[in-house]
Amino acid sequence: MEIKTAEFIKGIKGTDDILYDGIPQVVFVGRSNVGKSSTINCLVGRKSLVKTSAKVGKTREINFFFINNNIYFVDLPGYGFAGMSQKGSEKLNKHIAWYLRDFELKPKCTVVIIDAKVGLTDLDKQMIGILDESGHNVIIVANKIDKLKKNDIRKKVEEFHIESGGKSVFPFSAKEKTGRLEILRTLLS
Repeated sequence: MEIKTAEFIKGIKGTDDILYDGIPQVVFVGRSNVGKSSTINCLVGRKSLVKTSAKVGKTREINFFFINNNIYFVDLPGYGFAGMSQKGSEKLNKHIAWYLRDFELKPKCTVVIIDAKVGLTDLDKQMIGILDESGHNVIIVANKIDKLKKNDIRKKVEEFHIESGGKSVFPFSAKEKTGRLEILRTLLS
């Protein structure tokens, strides 16, 4: 699987025509600071398609990227970000919930990105529960495996598989591009 074209289309904060244009969507969601932007950039083979920042919680809109002229990669704001006001955090969480739970069209796949070293947090498990209740097709991408000992990766993947209720778990490193092709095969097939 090869990404030939990837372009930013728009960011939205509510209902928009792009949601109803019939193009399949793959959604990326994860806690702030798990490397969501870096993961998408690695998958599409571009260093700065999705803006990365040293400041966590920078994404505040639902961002649409048109991939290979036939599918959207949709980047949601990170959940669980503690560096903003409670009102701002609640507003962002409602925005995420609206798209994932209340919006009537379901994406082709929802990718939950976790930090492989940290594992599935309570927030991640809550998110997976919301996605399951809403009928999403969910996979887990365990990012930052380059920070684990090689011997621990298989054990961690099995642990995440069990904790997530049997979801497919892909070990991944945006830094080293490990697992990139396996994830693309799943998302683009």
